[in-house]
Amino acid sequence: MLHPSYSELMEAVNSRAEEGEQAVVQSRYSIVKATAERAKQIIDARYLEEKYDKITIPDKDGKDRAPKKTPEDRRKIFMGKELIDNAEDMKPLSVAVKELYEGKIKIVDNTSADED
Repeated sequence: MLHPSYSELMEAVNSRAEEGEQAVVQSRYSIVKATAERAKQIIDARYLEEKYDKITIPDKDGKDRAPKKTPEDRRKIFMGKELIDNAEDMKPLSVAVKELYEGKIKIVDNTSADED
């Protein structure tokens, strides 16, 4: 069973809303979408870190060295870093739920009010 429950998670996220502000999360869909997106970031970062750890390229002196990370890969690794302690042994979705519950990440509304 998932802990915290959807209700506990929604309550924790909405309790951080500022005075007079509308609740950030109004449905389970918002929680599911946010945690799934965060889990995907974590999965991508873990994959890239593992990929770069395994690859070595011989340089002109014949010594093996790690390849340079592309700017996009560096960004993905940075964005996918776990924000809680002892997360390396946890599944990405569990990490995402715990980060959201503890307030380490926020749900941001990406829709614009002035879309024309």
